Amino acid sequence: TRYFVDHRKVRVVGGQGGGGGHSFYSEPRKIFGGPDGGNGGDGGHVILKADQQMKSLSSVLSFYQGFHGEKGGTKNCYGANGASVYVKVPVGTLVKEDGEVVADLTQHGEEYVAAYGGAGGKGNRFFLSNENRAPTLFTPGEPGQERVLHLELKTTAHAGLVGFPNAGKSSLLRAISRAKPAVAAYPFTTLNPHVGIVHYQDYEQIAVADIPGLIKGAHQNRGLGMAFLRHIERCRFLLYVVDLSVSQPWIQLQDLKYELEQYKKGLSERPCVVIGNKIDLAQSRINLPLLKEQINDRVIALSALRGDNLEELFLHLRELYDTYVKTEQARGQSPVKW
Repeated sequence: TRYFVDHRKVRVVGGQGGGGGHSFYSEPRKIFGGPDGGNGGDGGHVILKADQQMKSLSSVLSFYQGFHGEKGGTKNCYGANGASVYVKVPVGTLVKEDGEVVADLTQHGEEYVAAYGGAGGKGNRFFLSNENRAPTLFTPGEPGQERVLHLELKTTAHAGLVGFPNAGKSSLLRAISRAKPAVAAYPFTTLNPHVGIVHYQDYEQIAVADIPGLIKGAHQNRGLGMAFLRHIERCRFLLYVVDLSVSQPWIQLQDLKYELEQYKKGLSERPCVVIGNKIDLAQSRINLPLLKEQINDRVIALSALRGDNLEELFLHLRELYDTYVKTEQARGQSPVKW
């Protein structure tokens, strides 16, 4: 079983440069041909590369080292450079060193050189001069750069499903996409973020993330706490999933927005829609008009279990997505595409 991992500590070391060559050219009738030791090859780098196929840091190892450069040869032959080692990481990976962010890989194919390889040494041919016609000096290759990095994954999706445990987020994601998160009648069924893709007829794709349920005090690391609040940071707009069958469902929405605001200022002010789930229950139909009276946000009442009124959600989700794309293009930035 491959478990979902969103934290990893990695030690990276660049490859060592090859040593310089030390030799003198000699052949019949040309005994003193001079120095011909070539330079050593450079060591290989360790490069982190964002890959859309990767969804977790579980395949990232704790240690990587670039390949060493080869030693310089005779007849002024340079040593071969060491090959670079590429480490595939998911899109949305944050790279930290000593608590400071040094890279943020948010685009597919984006690269970051985690450790540079060492420079190759100089052969004795390099030190040839008019003053020294037969140099014996040559230098060894330099060691590669060594660093300890902390990788942190923040799920990159267009929309984030935010709600308390058992509000029906996983059922909703199953209803609108092909993702298959676990669904059960107990809290914290979802322990890892799941990303589902909503397909439209014009081939646009909207990524929706099912964030594990939050509870009161999540910003103080209660429940699953900080571990999953950070995944909401990358979502461009939010879908608040509220259980309409409980008494005073608007209290859920207030608590959710409070937790997001305490974690990061401005997070609760992102474009959003409130999804009133479980409308198939009698109590939910009574609570729906009361919820609409209490809040200013748009409310879409639906049943994820039966699939009732999903069309309205699809249409409004596309409106939010189109607004996001236009906003990004107006800023001169390219919107995230799936």
